[in-house]
Amino acid sequence: MEVEDGRPVRVTGDRANPAYHGFTCAKGRQLPALHAHPDRLLHSQKRTADGPFEPIASARAIDEVAARIQDLIARYGPRSIALYVGTYSGPHPATIPFAIGWLLAAGSRMVFTAATIDQPGKNIANALHGRWLGGSHVFDESDAWLLVGNNPLISMSGGIPPANPARRLRDAKARGMKLVVIDPRRTETARSADVYLQPRPGEDPALLAALLHVVIREGLFDRDFARDHVSGFAELEAAVAPFTPRFAAERAGVAAEDIERAARAFGGARRGCGVAGTGPNMAPRGNLTEYLLLCLNTVCGRWRRAGERVANPGALLPKAVPVAQAQAPRRALGFGEKLRVRGLANSAAGLPTAALADEILEPGDGRIRALICVGSNPIAAWPDQHKTRRAIDALDLLVTLDMKLSATSRLAHYVIAPKLSLEVPGLSLSMEALEQTYVAMGYSEPYAQYTPAIAQPPPGADVIEVWEFFYGLAQRMGLALSLYPTRAETGVLRERSDAVDVDMAHKPTTDEIFADLVARSRVPLAEVKQHAHGAIFADPPILVAPGDP
Repeated sequence: MEVEDGRPVRVTGDRANPAYHGFTCAKGRQLPALHAHPDRLLHSQKRTADGPFEPIASARAIDEVAARIQDLIARYGPRSIALYVGTYSGPHPATIPFAIGWLLAAGSRMVFTAATIDQPGKNIANALHGRWLGGSHVFDESDAWLLVGNNPLISMSGGIPPANPARRLRDAKARGMKLVVIDPRRTETARSADVYLQPRPGEDPALLAALLHVVIREGLFDRDFARDHVSGFAELEAAVAPFTPRFAAERAGVAAEDIERAARAFGGARRGCGVAGTGPNMAPRGNLTEYLLLCLNTVCGRWRRAGERVANPGALLPKAVPVAQAQAPRRALGFGEKLRVRGLANSAAGLPTAALADEILEPGDGRIRALICVGSNPIAAWPDQHKTRRAIDALDLLVTLDMKLSATSRLAHYVIAPKLSLEVPGLSLSMEALEQTYVAMGYSEPYAQYTPAIAQPPPGADVIEVWEFFYGLAQRMGLALSLYPTRAETGVLRERSDAVDVDMAHKPTTDEIFADLVARSRVPLAEVKQHAHGAIFADPPILVAPGDP
């Protein structure tokens, strides 16, 4: 990053970085423009009684928001306060732990996230299917790879490691890896496929069932793994029996011969994995798509066995303690906090955001009256924009943390102006941690990097880090804050991470928070900081231990 007078002006790739090798993504290259955006808020905003916004000091905004939330809790109970977390929060490791930690400390469990909109099938399928504690095969070692509705060459997510995905794909193809892509759109990634299936939208489950049909019919599945570790194989075989290549081809609008080629390329490989993207999750039967994909990975034995080396023993994640053993399925739906509308409750993906507008609009006890939006824009993201607008208008308090007046922030009572990414320290933890939610995602090696803040907010600006907002609320409300680790749903078994109790008497620095969040990391944060270009911490290797007899 080139900086002039404290301002970022140009992004160039770091060729000394051992994972990215000089690669930069389009979003990264636009960071200087983002920081200099003419609509960027440099001061928090308060909507006046007449409607227009006026600047407000961030400390005073936190004072007023805390007082209004305390009043709502006193009158209507903690459940009247809700939090919505969007995808823009993900890259900042402290944001989500502080936001959720504050809400739980306030006594509310009304946490809604974008996960129930864009990729709920992953969480639901993970719960229904169970978890292999030795971890999955990873892209860089595989002979075959299946991508369903994702385009990682552009999205930098979804099956090919995000550190220079185009280079990794070229290297994989050069060593002979077969790439199978299922996607209604001929994407940049699909153009490199050895087998490309272009189905009608929404027919991913039919195609995956047909792939399973062929793999089982032709004996391409891993018989030893199925015998020793899989329950329900006979039921799966019966369920996919009607999904012949010809039947699925008629439904999906592809050639039956191509379905068979795809099944043989994937099932006949020694190592590989199948990964789905956002599109299939937002299509009809997204839960089924993800579940069938996990079934395909399992019957083909795409999991690490005893004695095999773990690809990522951990960098900022805790040390891997892999075991060649399955963890039983868990409850996927209908538990925990219940909504008052449509008979809905919590799920493995969280509370259903699609019902949040209804929950706000439903009269009576338990109605949500205050909403804090972090890294999100509900007016643009939630289904049924007209209903969403009515719900937003019905709130007693709407607070957004937003760099500009988005469609939602224009309707807020308070808009908190945040620091942007180059103005705060950075840590690669969020990307590494993807393996704990999504199979075969995140880094495929123990890579880590820390960067200090490299730019300053513009002169005269009053901007804060997002975690500081929730810390300030907790202080003013007299709450003790605890930060809770992510519960791993997938990936290799790792040592336990503990909750972090935040010092409420002496405000910590971001670096101190990072140190607490990765206190159980395999590689100490102090060592990561010594490598300005990032590093891969591969040694010593960790092998998968045998499972219980």
